[in-house]
Amino acid sequence: MLNDVKEQFLEHLRQQKKAIATIVAYSKDIDQLIDSLSRQGKTAFSETEKNELDVFIAELKQKKFTPKTISRKINSIKTLYRFMAQKEIVAENIARNLSHPKYELREPRVLSKMEYRSLRDVCRADIRTYAIVELFLQTGLRISEVANLRVSDNTDNVIVVDKRNIPLNQSVREALNAYLAIRPQKEGEDHVFITKNGKPLLVRNIRTVIDRALKVAGITGARVNDLRVTFVAYQLAAGAPLDYISKLVGHKRISTTERYMGIVKDKPKKGAKLIEL
Repeated sequence: MLNDVKEQFLEHLRQQKKAIATIVAYSKDIDQLIDSLSRQGKTAFSETEKNELDVFIAELKQKKFTPKTISRKINSIKTLYRFMAQKEIVAENIARNLSHPKYELREPRVLSKMEYRSLRDVCRADIRTYAIVELFLQTGLRISEVANLRVSDNTDNVIVVDKRNIPLNQSVREALNAYLAIRPQKEGEDHVFITKNGKPLLVRNIRTVIDRALKVAGITGARVNDLRVTFVAYQLAAGAPLDYISKLVGHKRISTTERYMGIVKDKPKKGAKLIEL
């Protein structure tokens, strides 16, 4: 029953044309909620009470999830219960008054040219990791989008991600082609990045690999998402149109992209195209 409602909700999101990465994130959040509710003896969402949602949130804190991640999962719960209330699956939206943990937005970190060149250098011997780094630096993809990238999404000059046509410059094309040439072959597996056993490389796997590479390169205070930030900042500094970059990286609001203007050190040029980092 719990899983049946989950599938109804995900189908609702698909009908709303939500991004694939967004649907995957909702699915994982709700799976965690269902696991918690099941352990609390619940078999249907109509049986749930707010204190059981509070138990789930407390479990997330015990597992050391960051306040930002917990806040995102609370948004998923609220969206789910709003959907169920509209469909009269539950009599009341008990998630309406769930409170979000407080957290400070971390200032975006832009890698210097020396830093991202150093990161490349330490990854060159690992063709798969090098291709992942180039994708972040040259396209600004999210980590979830890199993990979910399919071979069938890739053409010689463009990859299609959530209906966004993302151009591939020479550097990233060469890196991807070099990896695809040695990529393990497994029938029916279309993910670009896979393990030696032919299983998809998960977000946590990618984060671990990049965190290790950053450490080896001696780059402090940086995380995986900062490679995406670096792409945005350098493109804006080179004069790429704000609205174009906003659409290219999948920002829902142009104000999100405008936030990066404050960390662009060089005065933006006018009319410039995408640059190769």
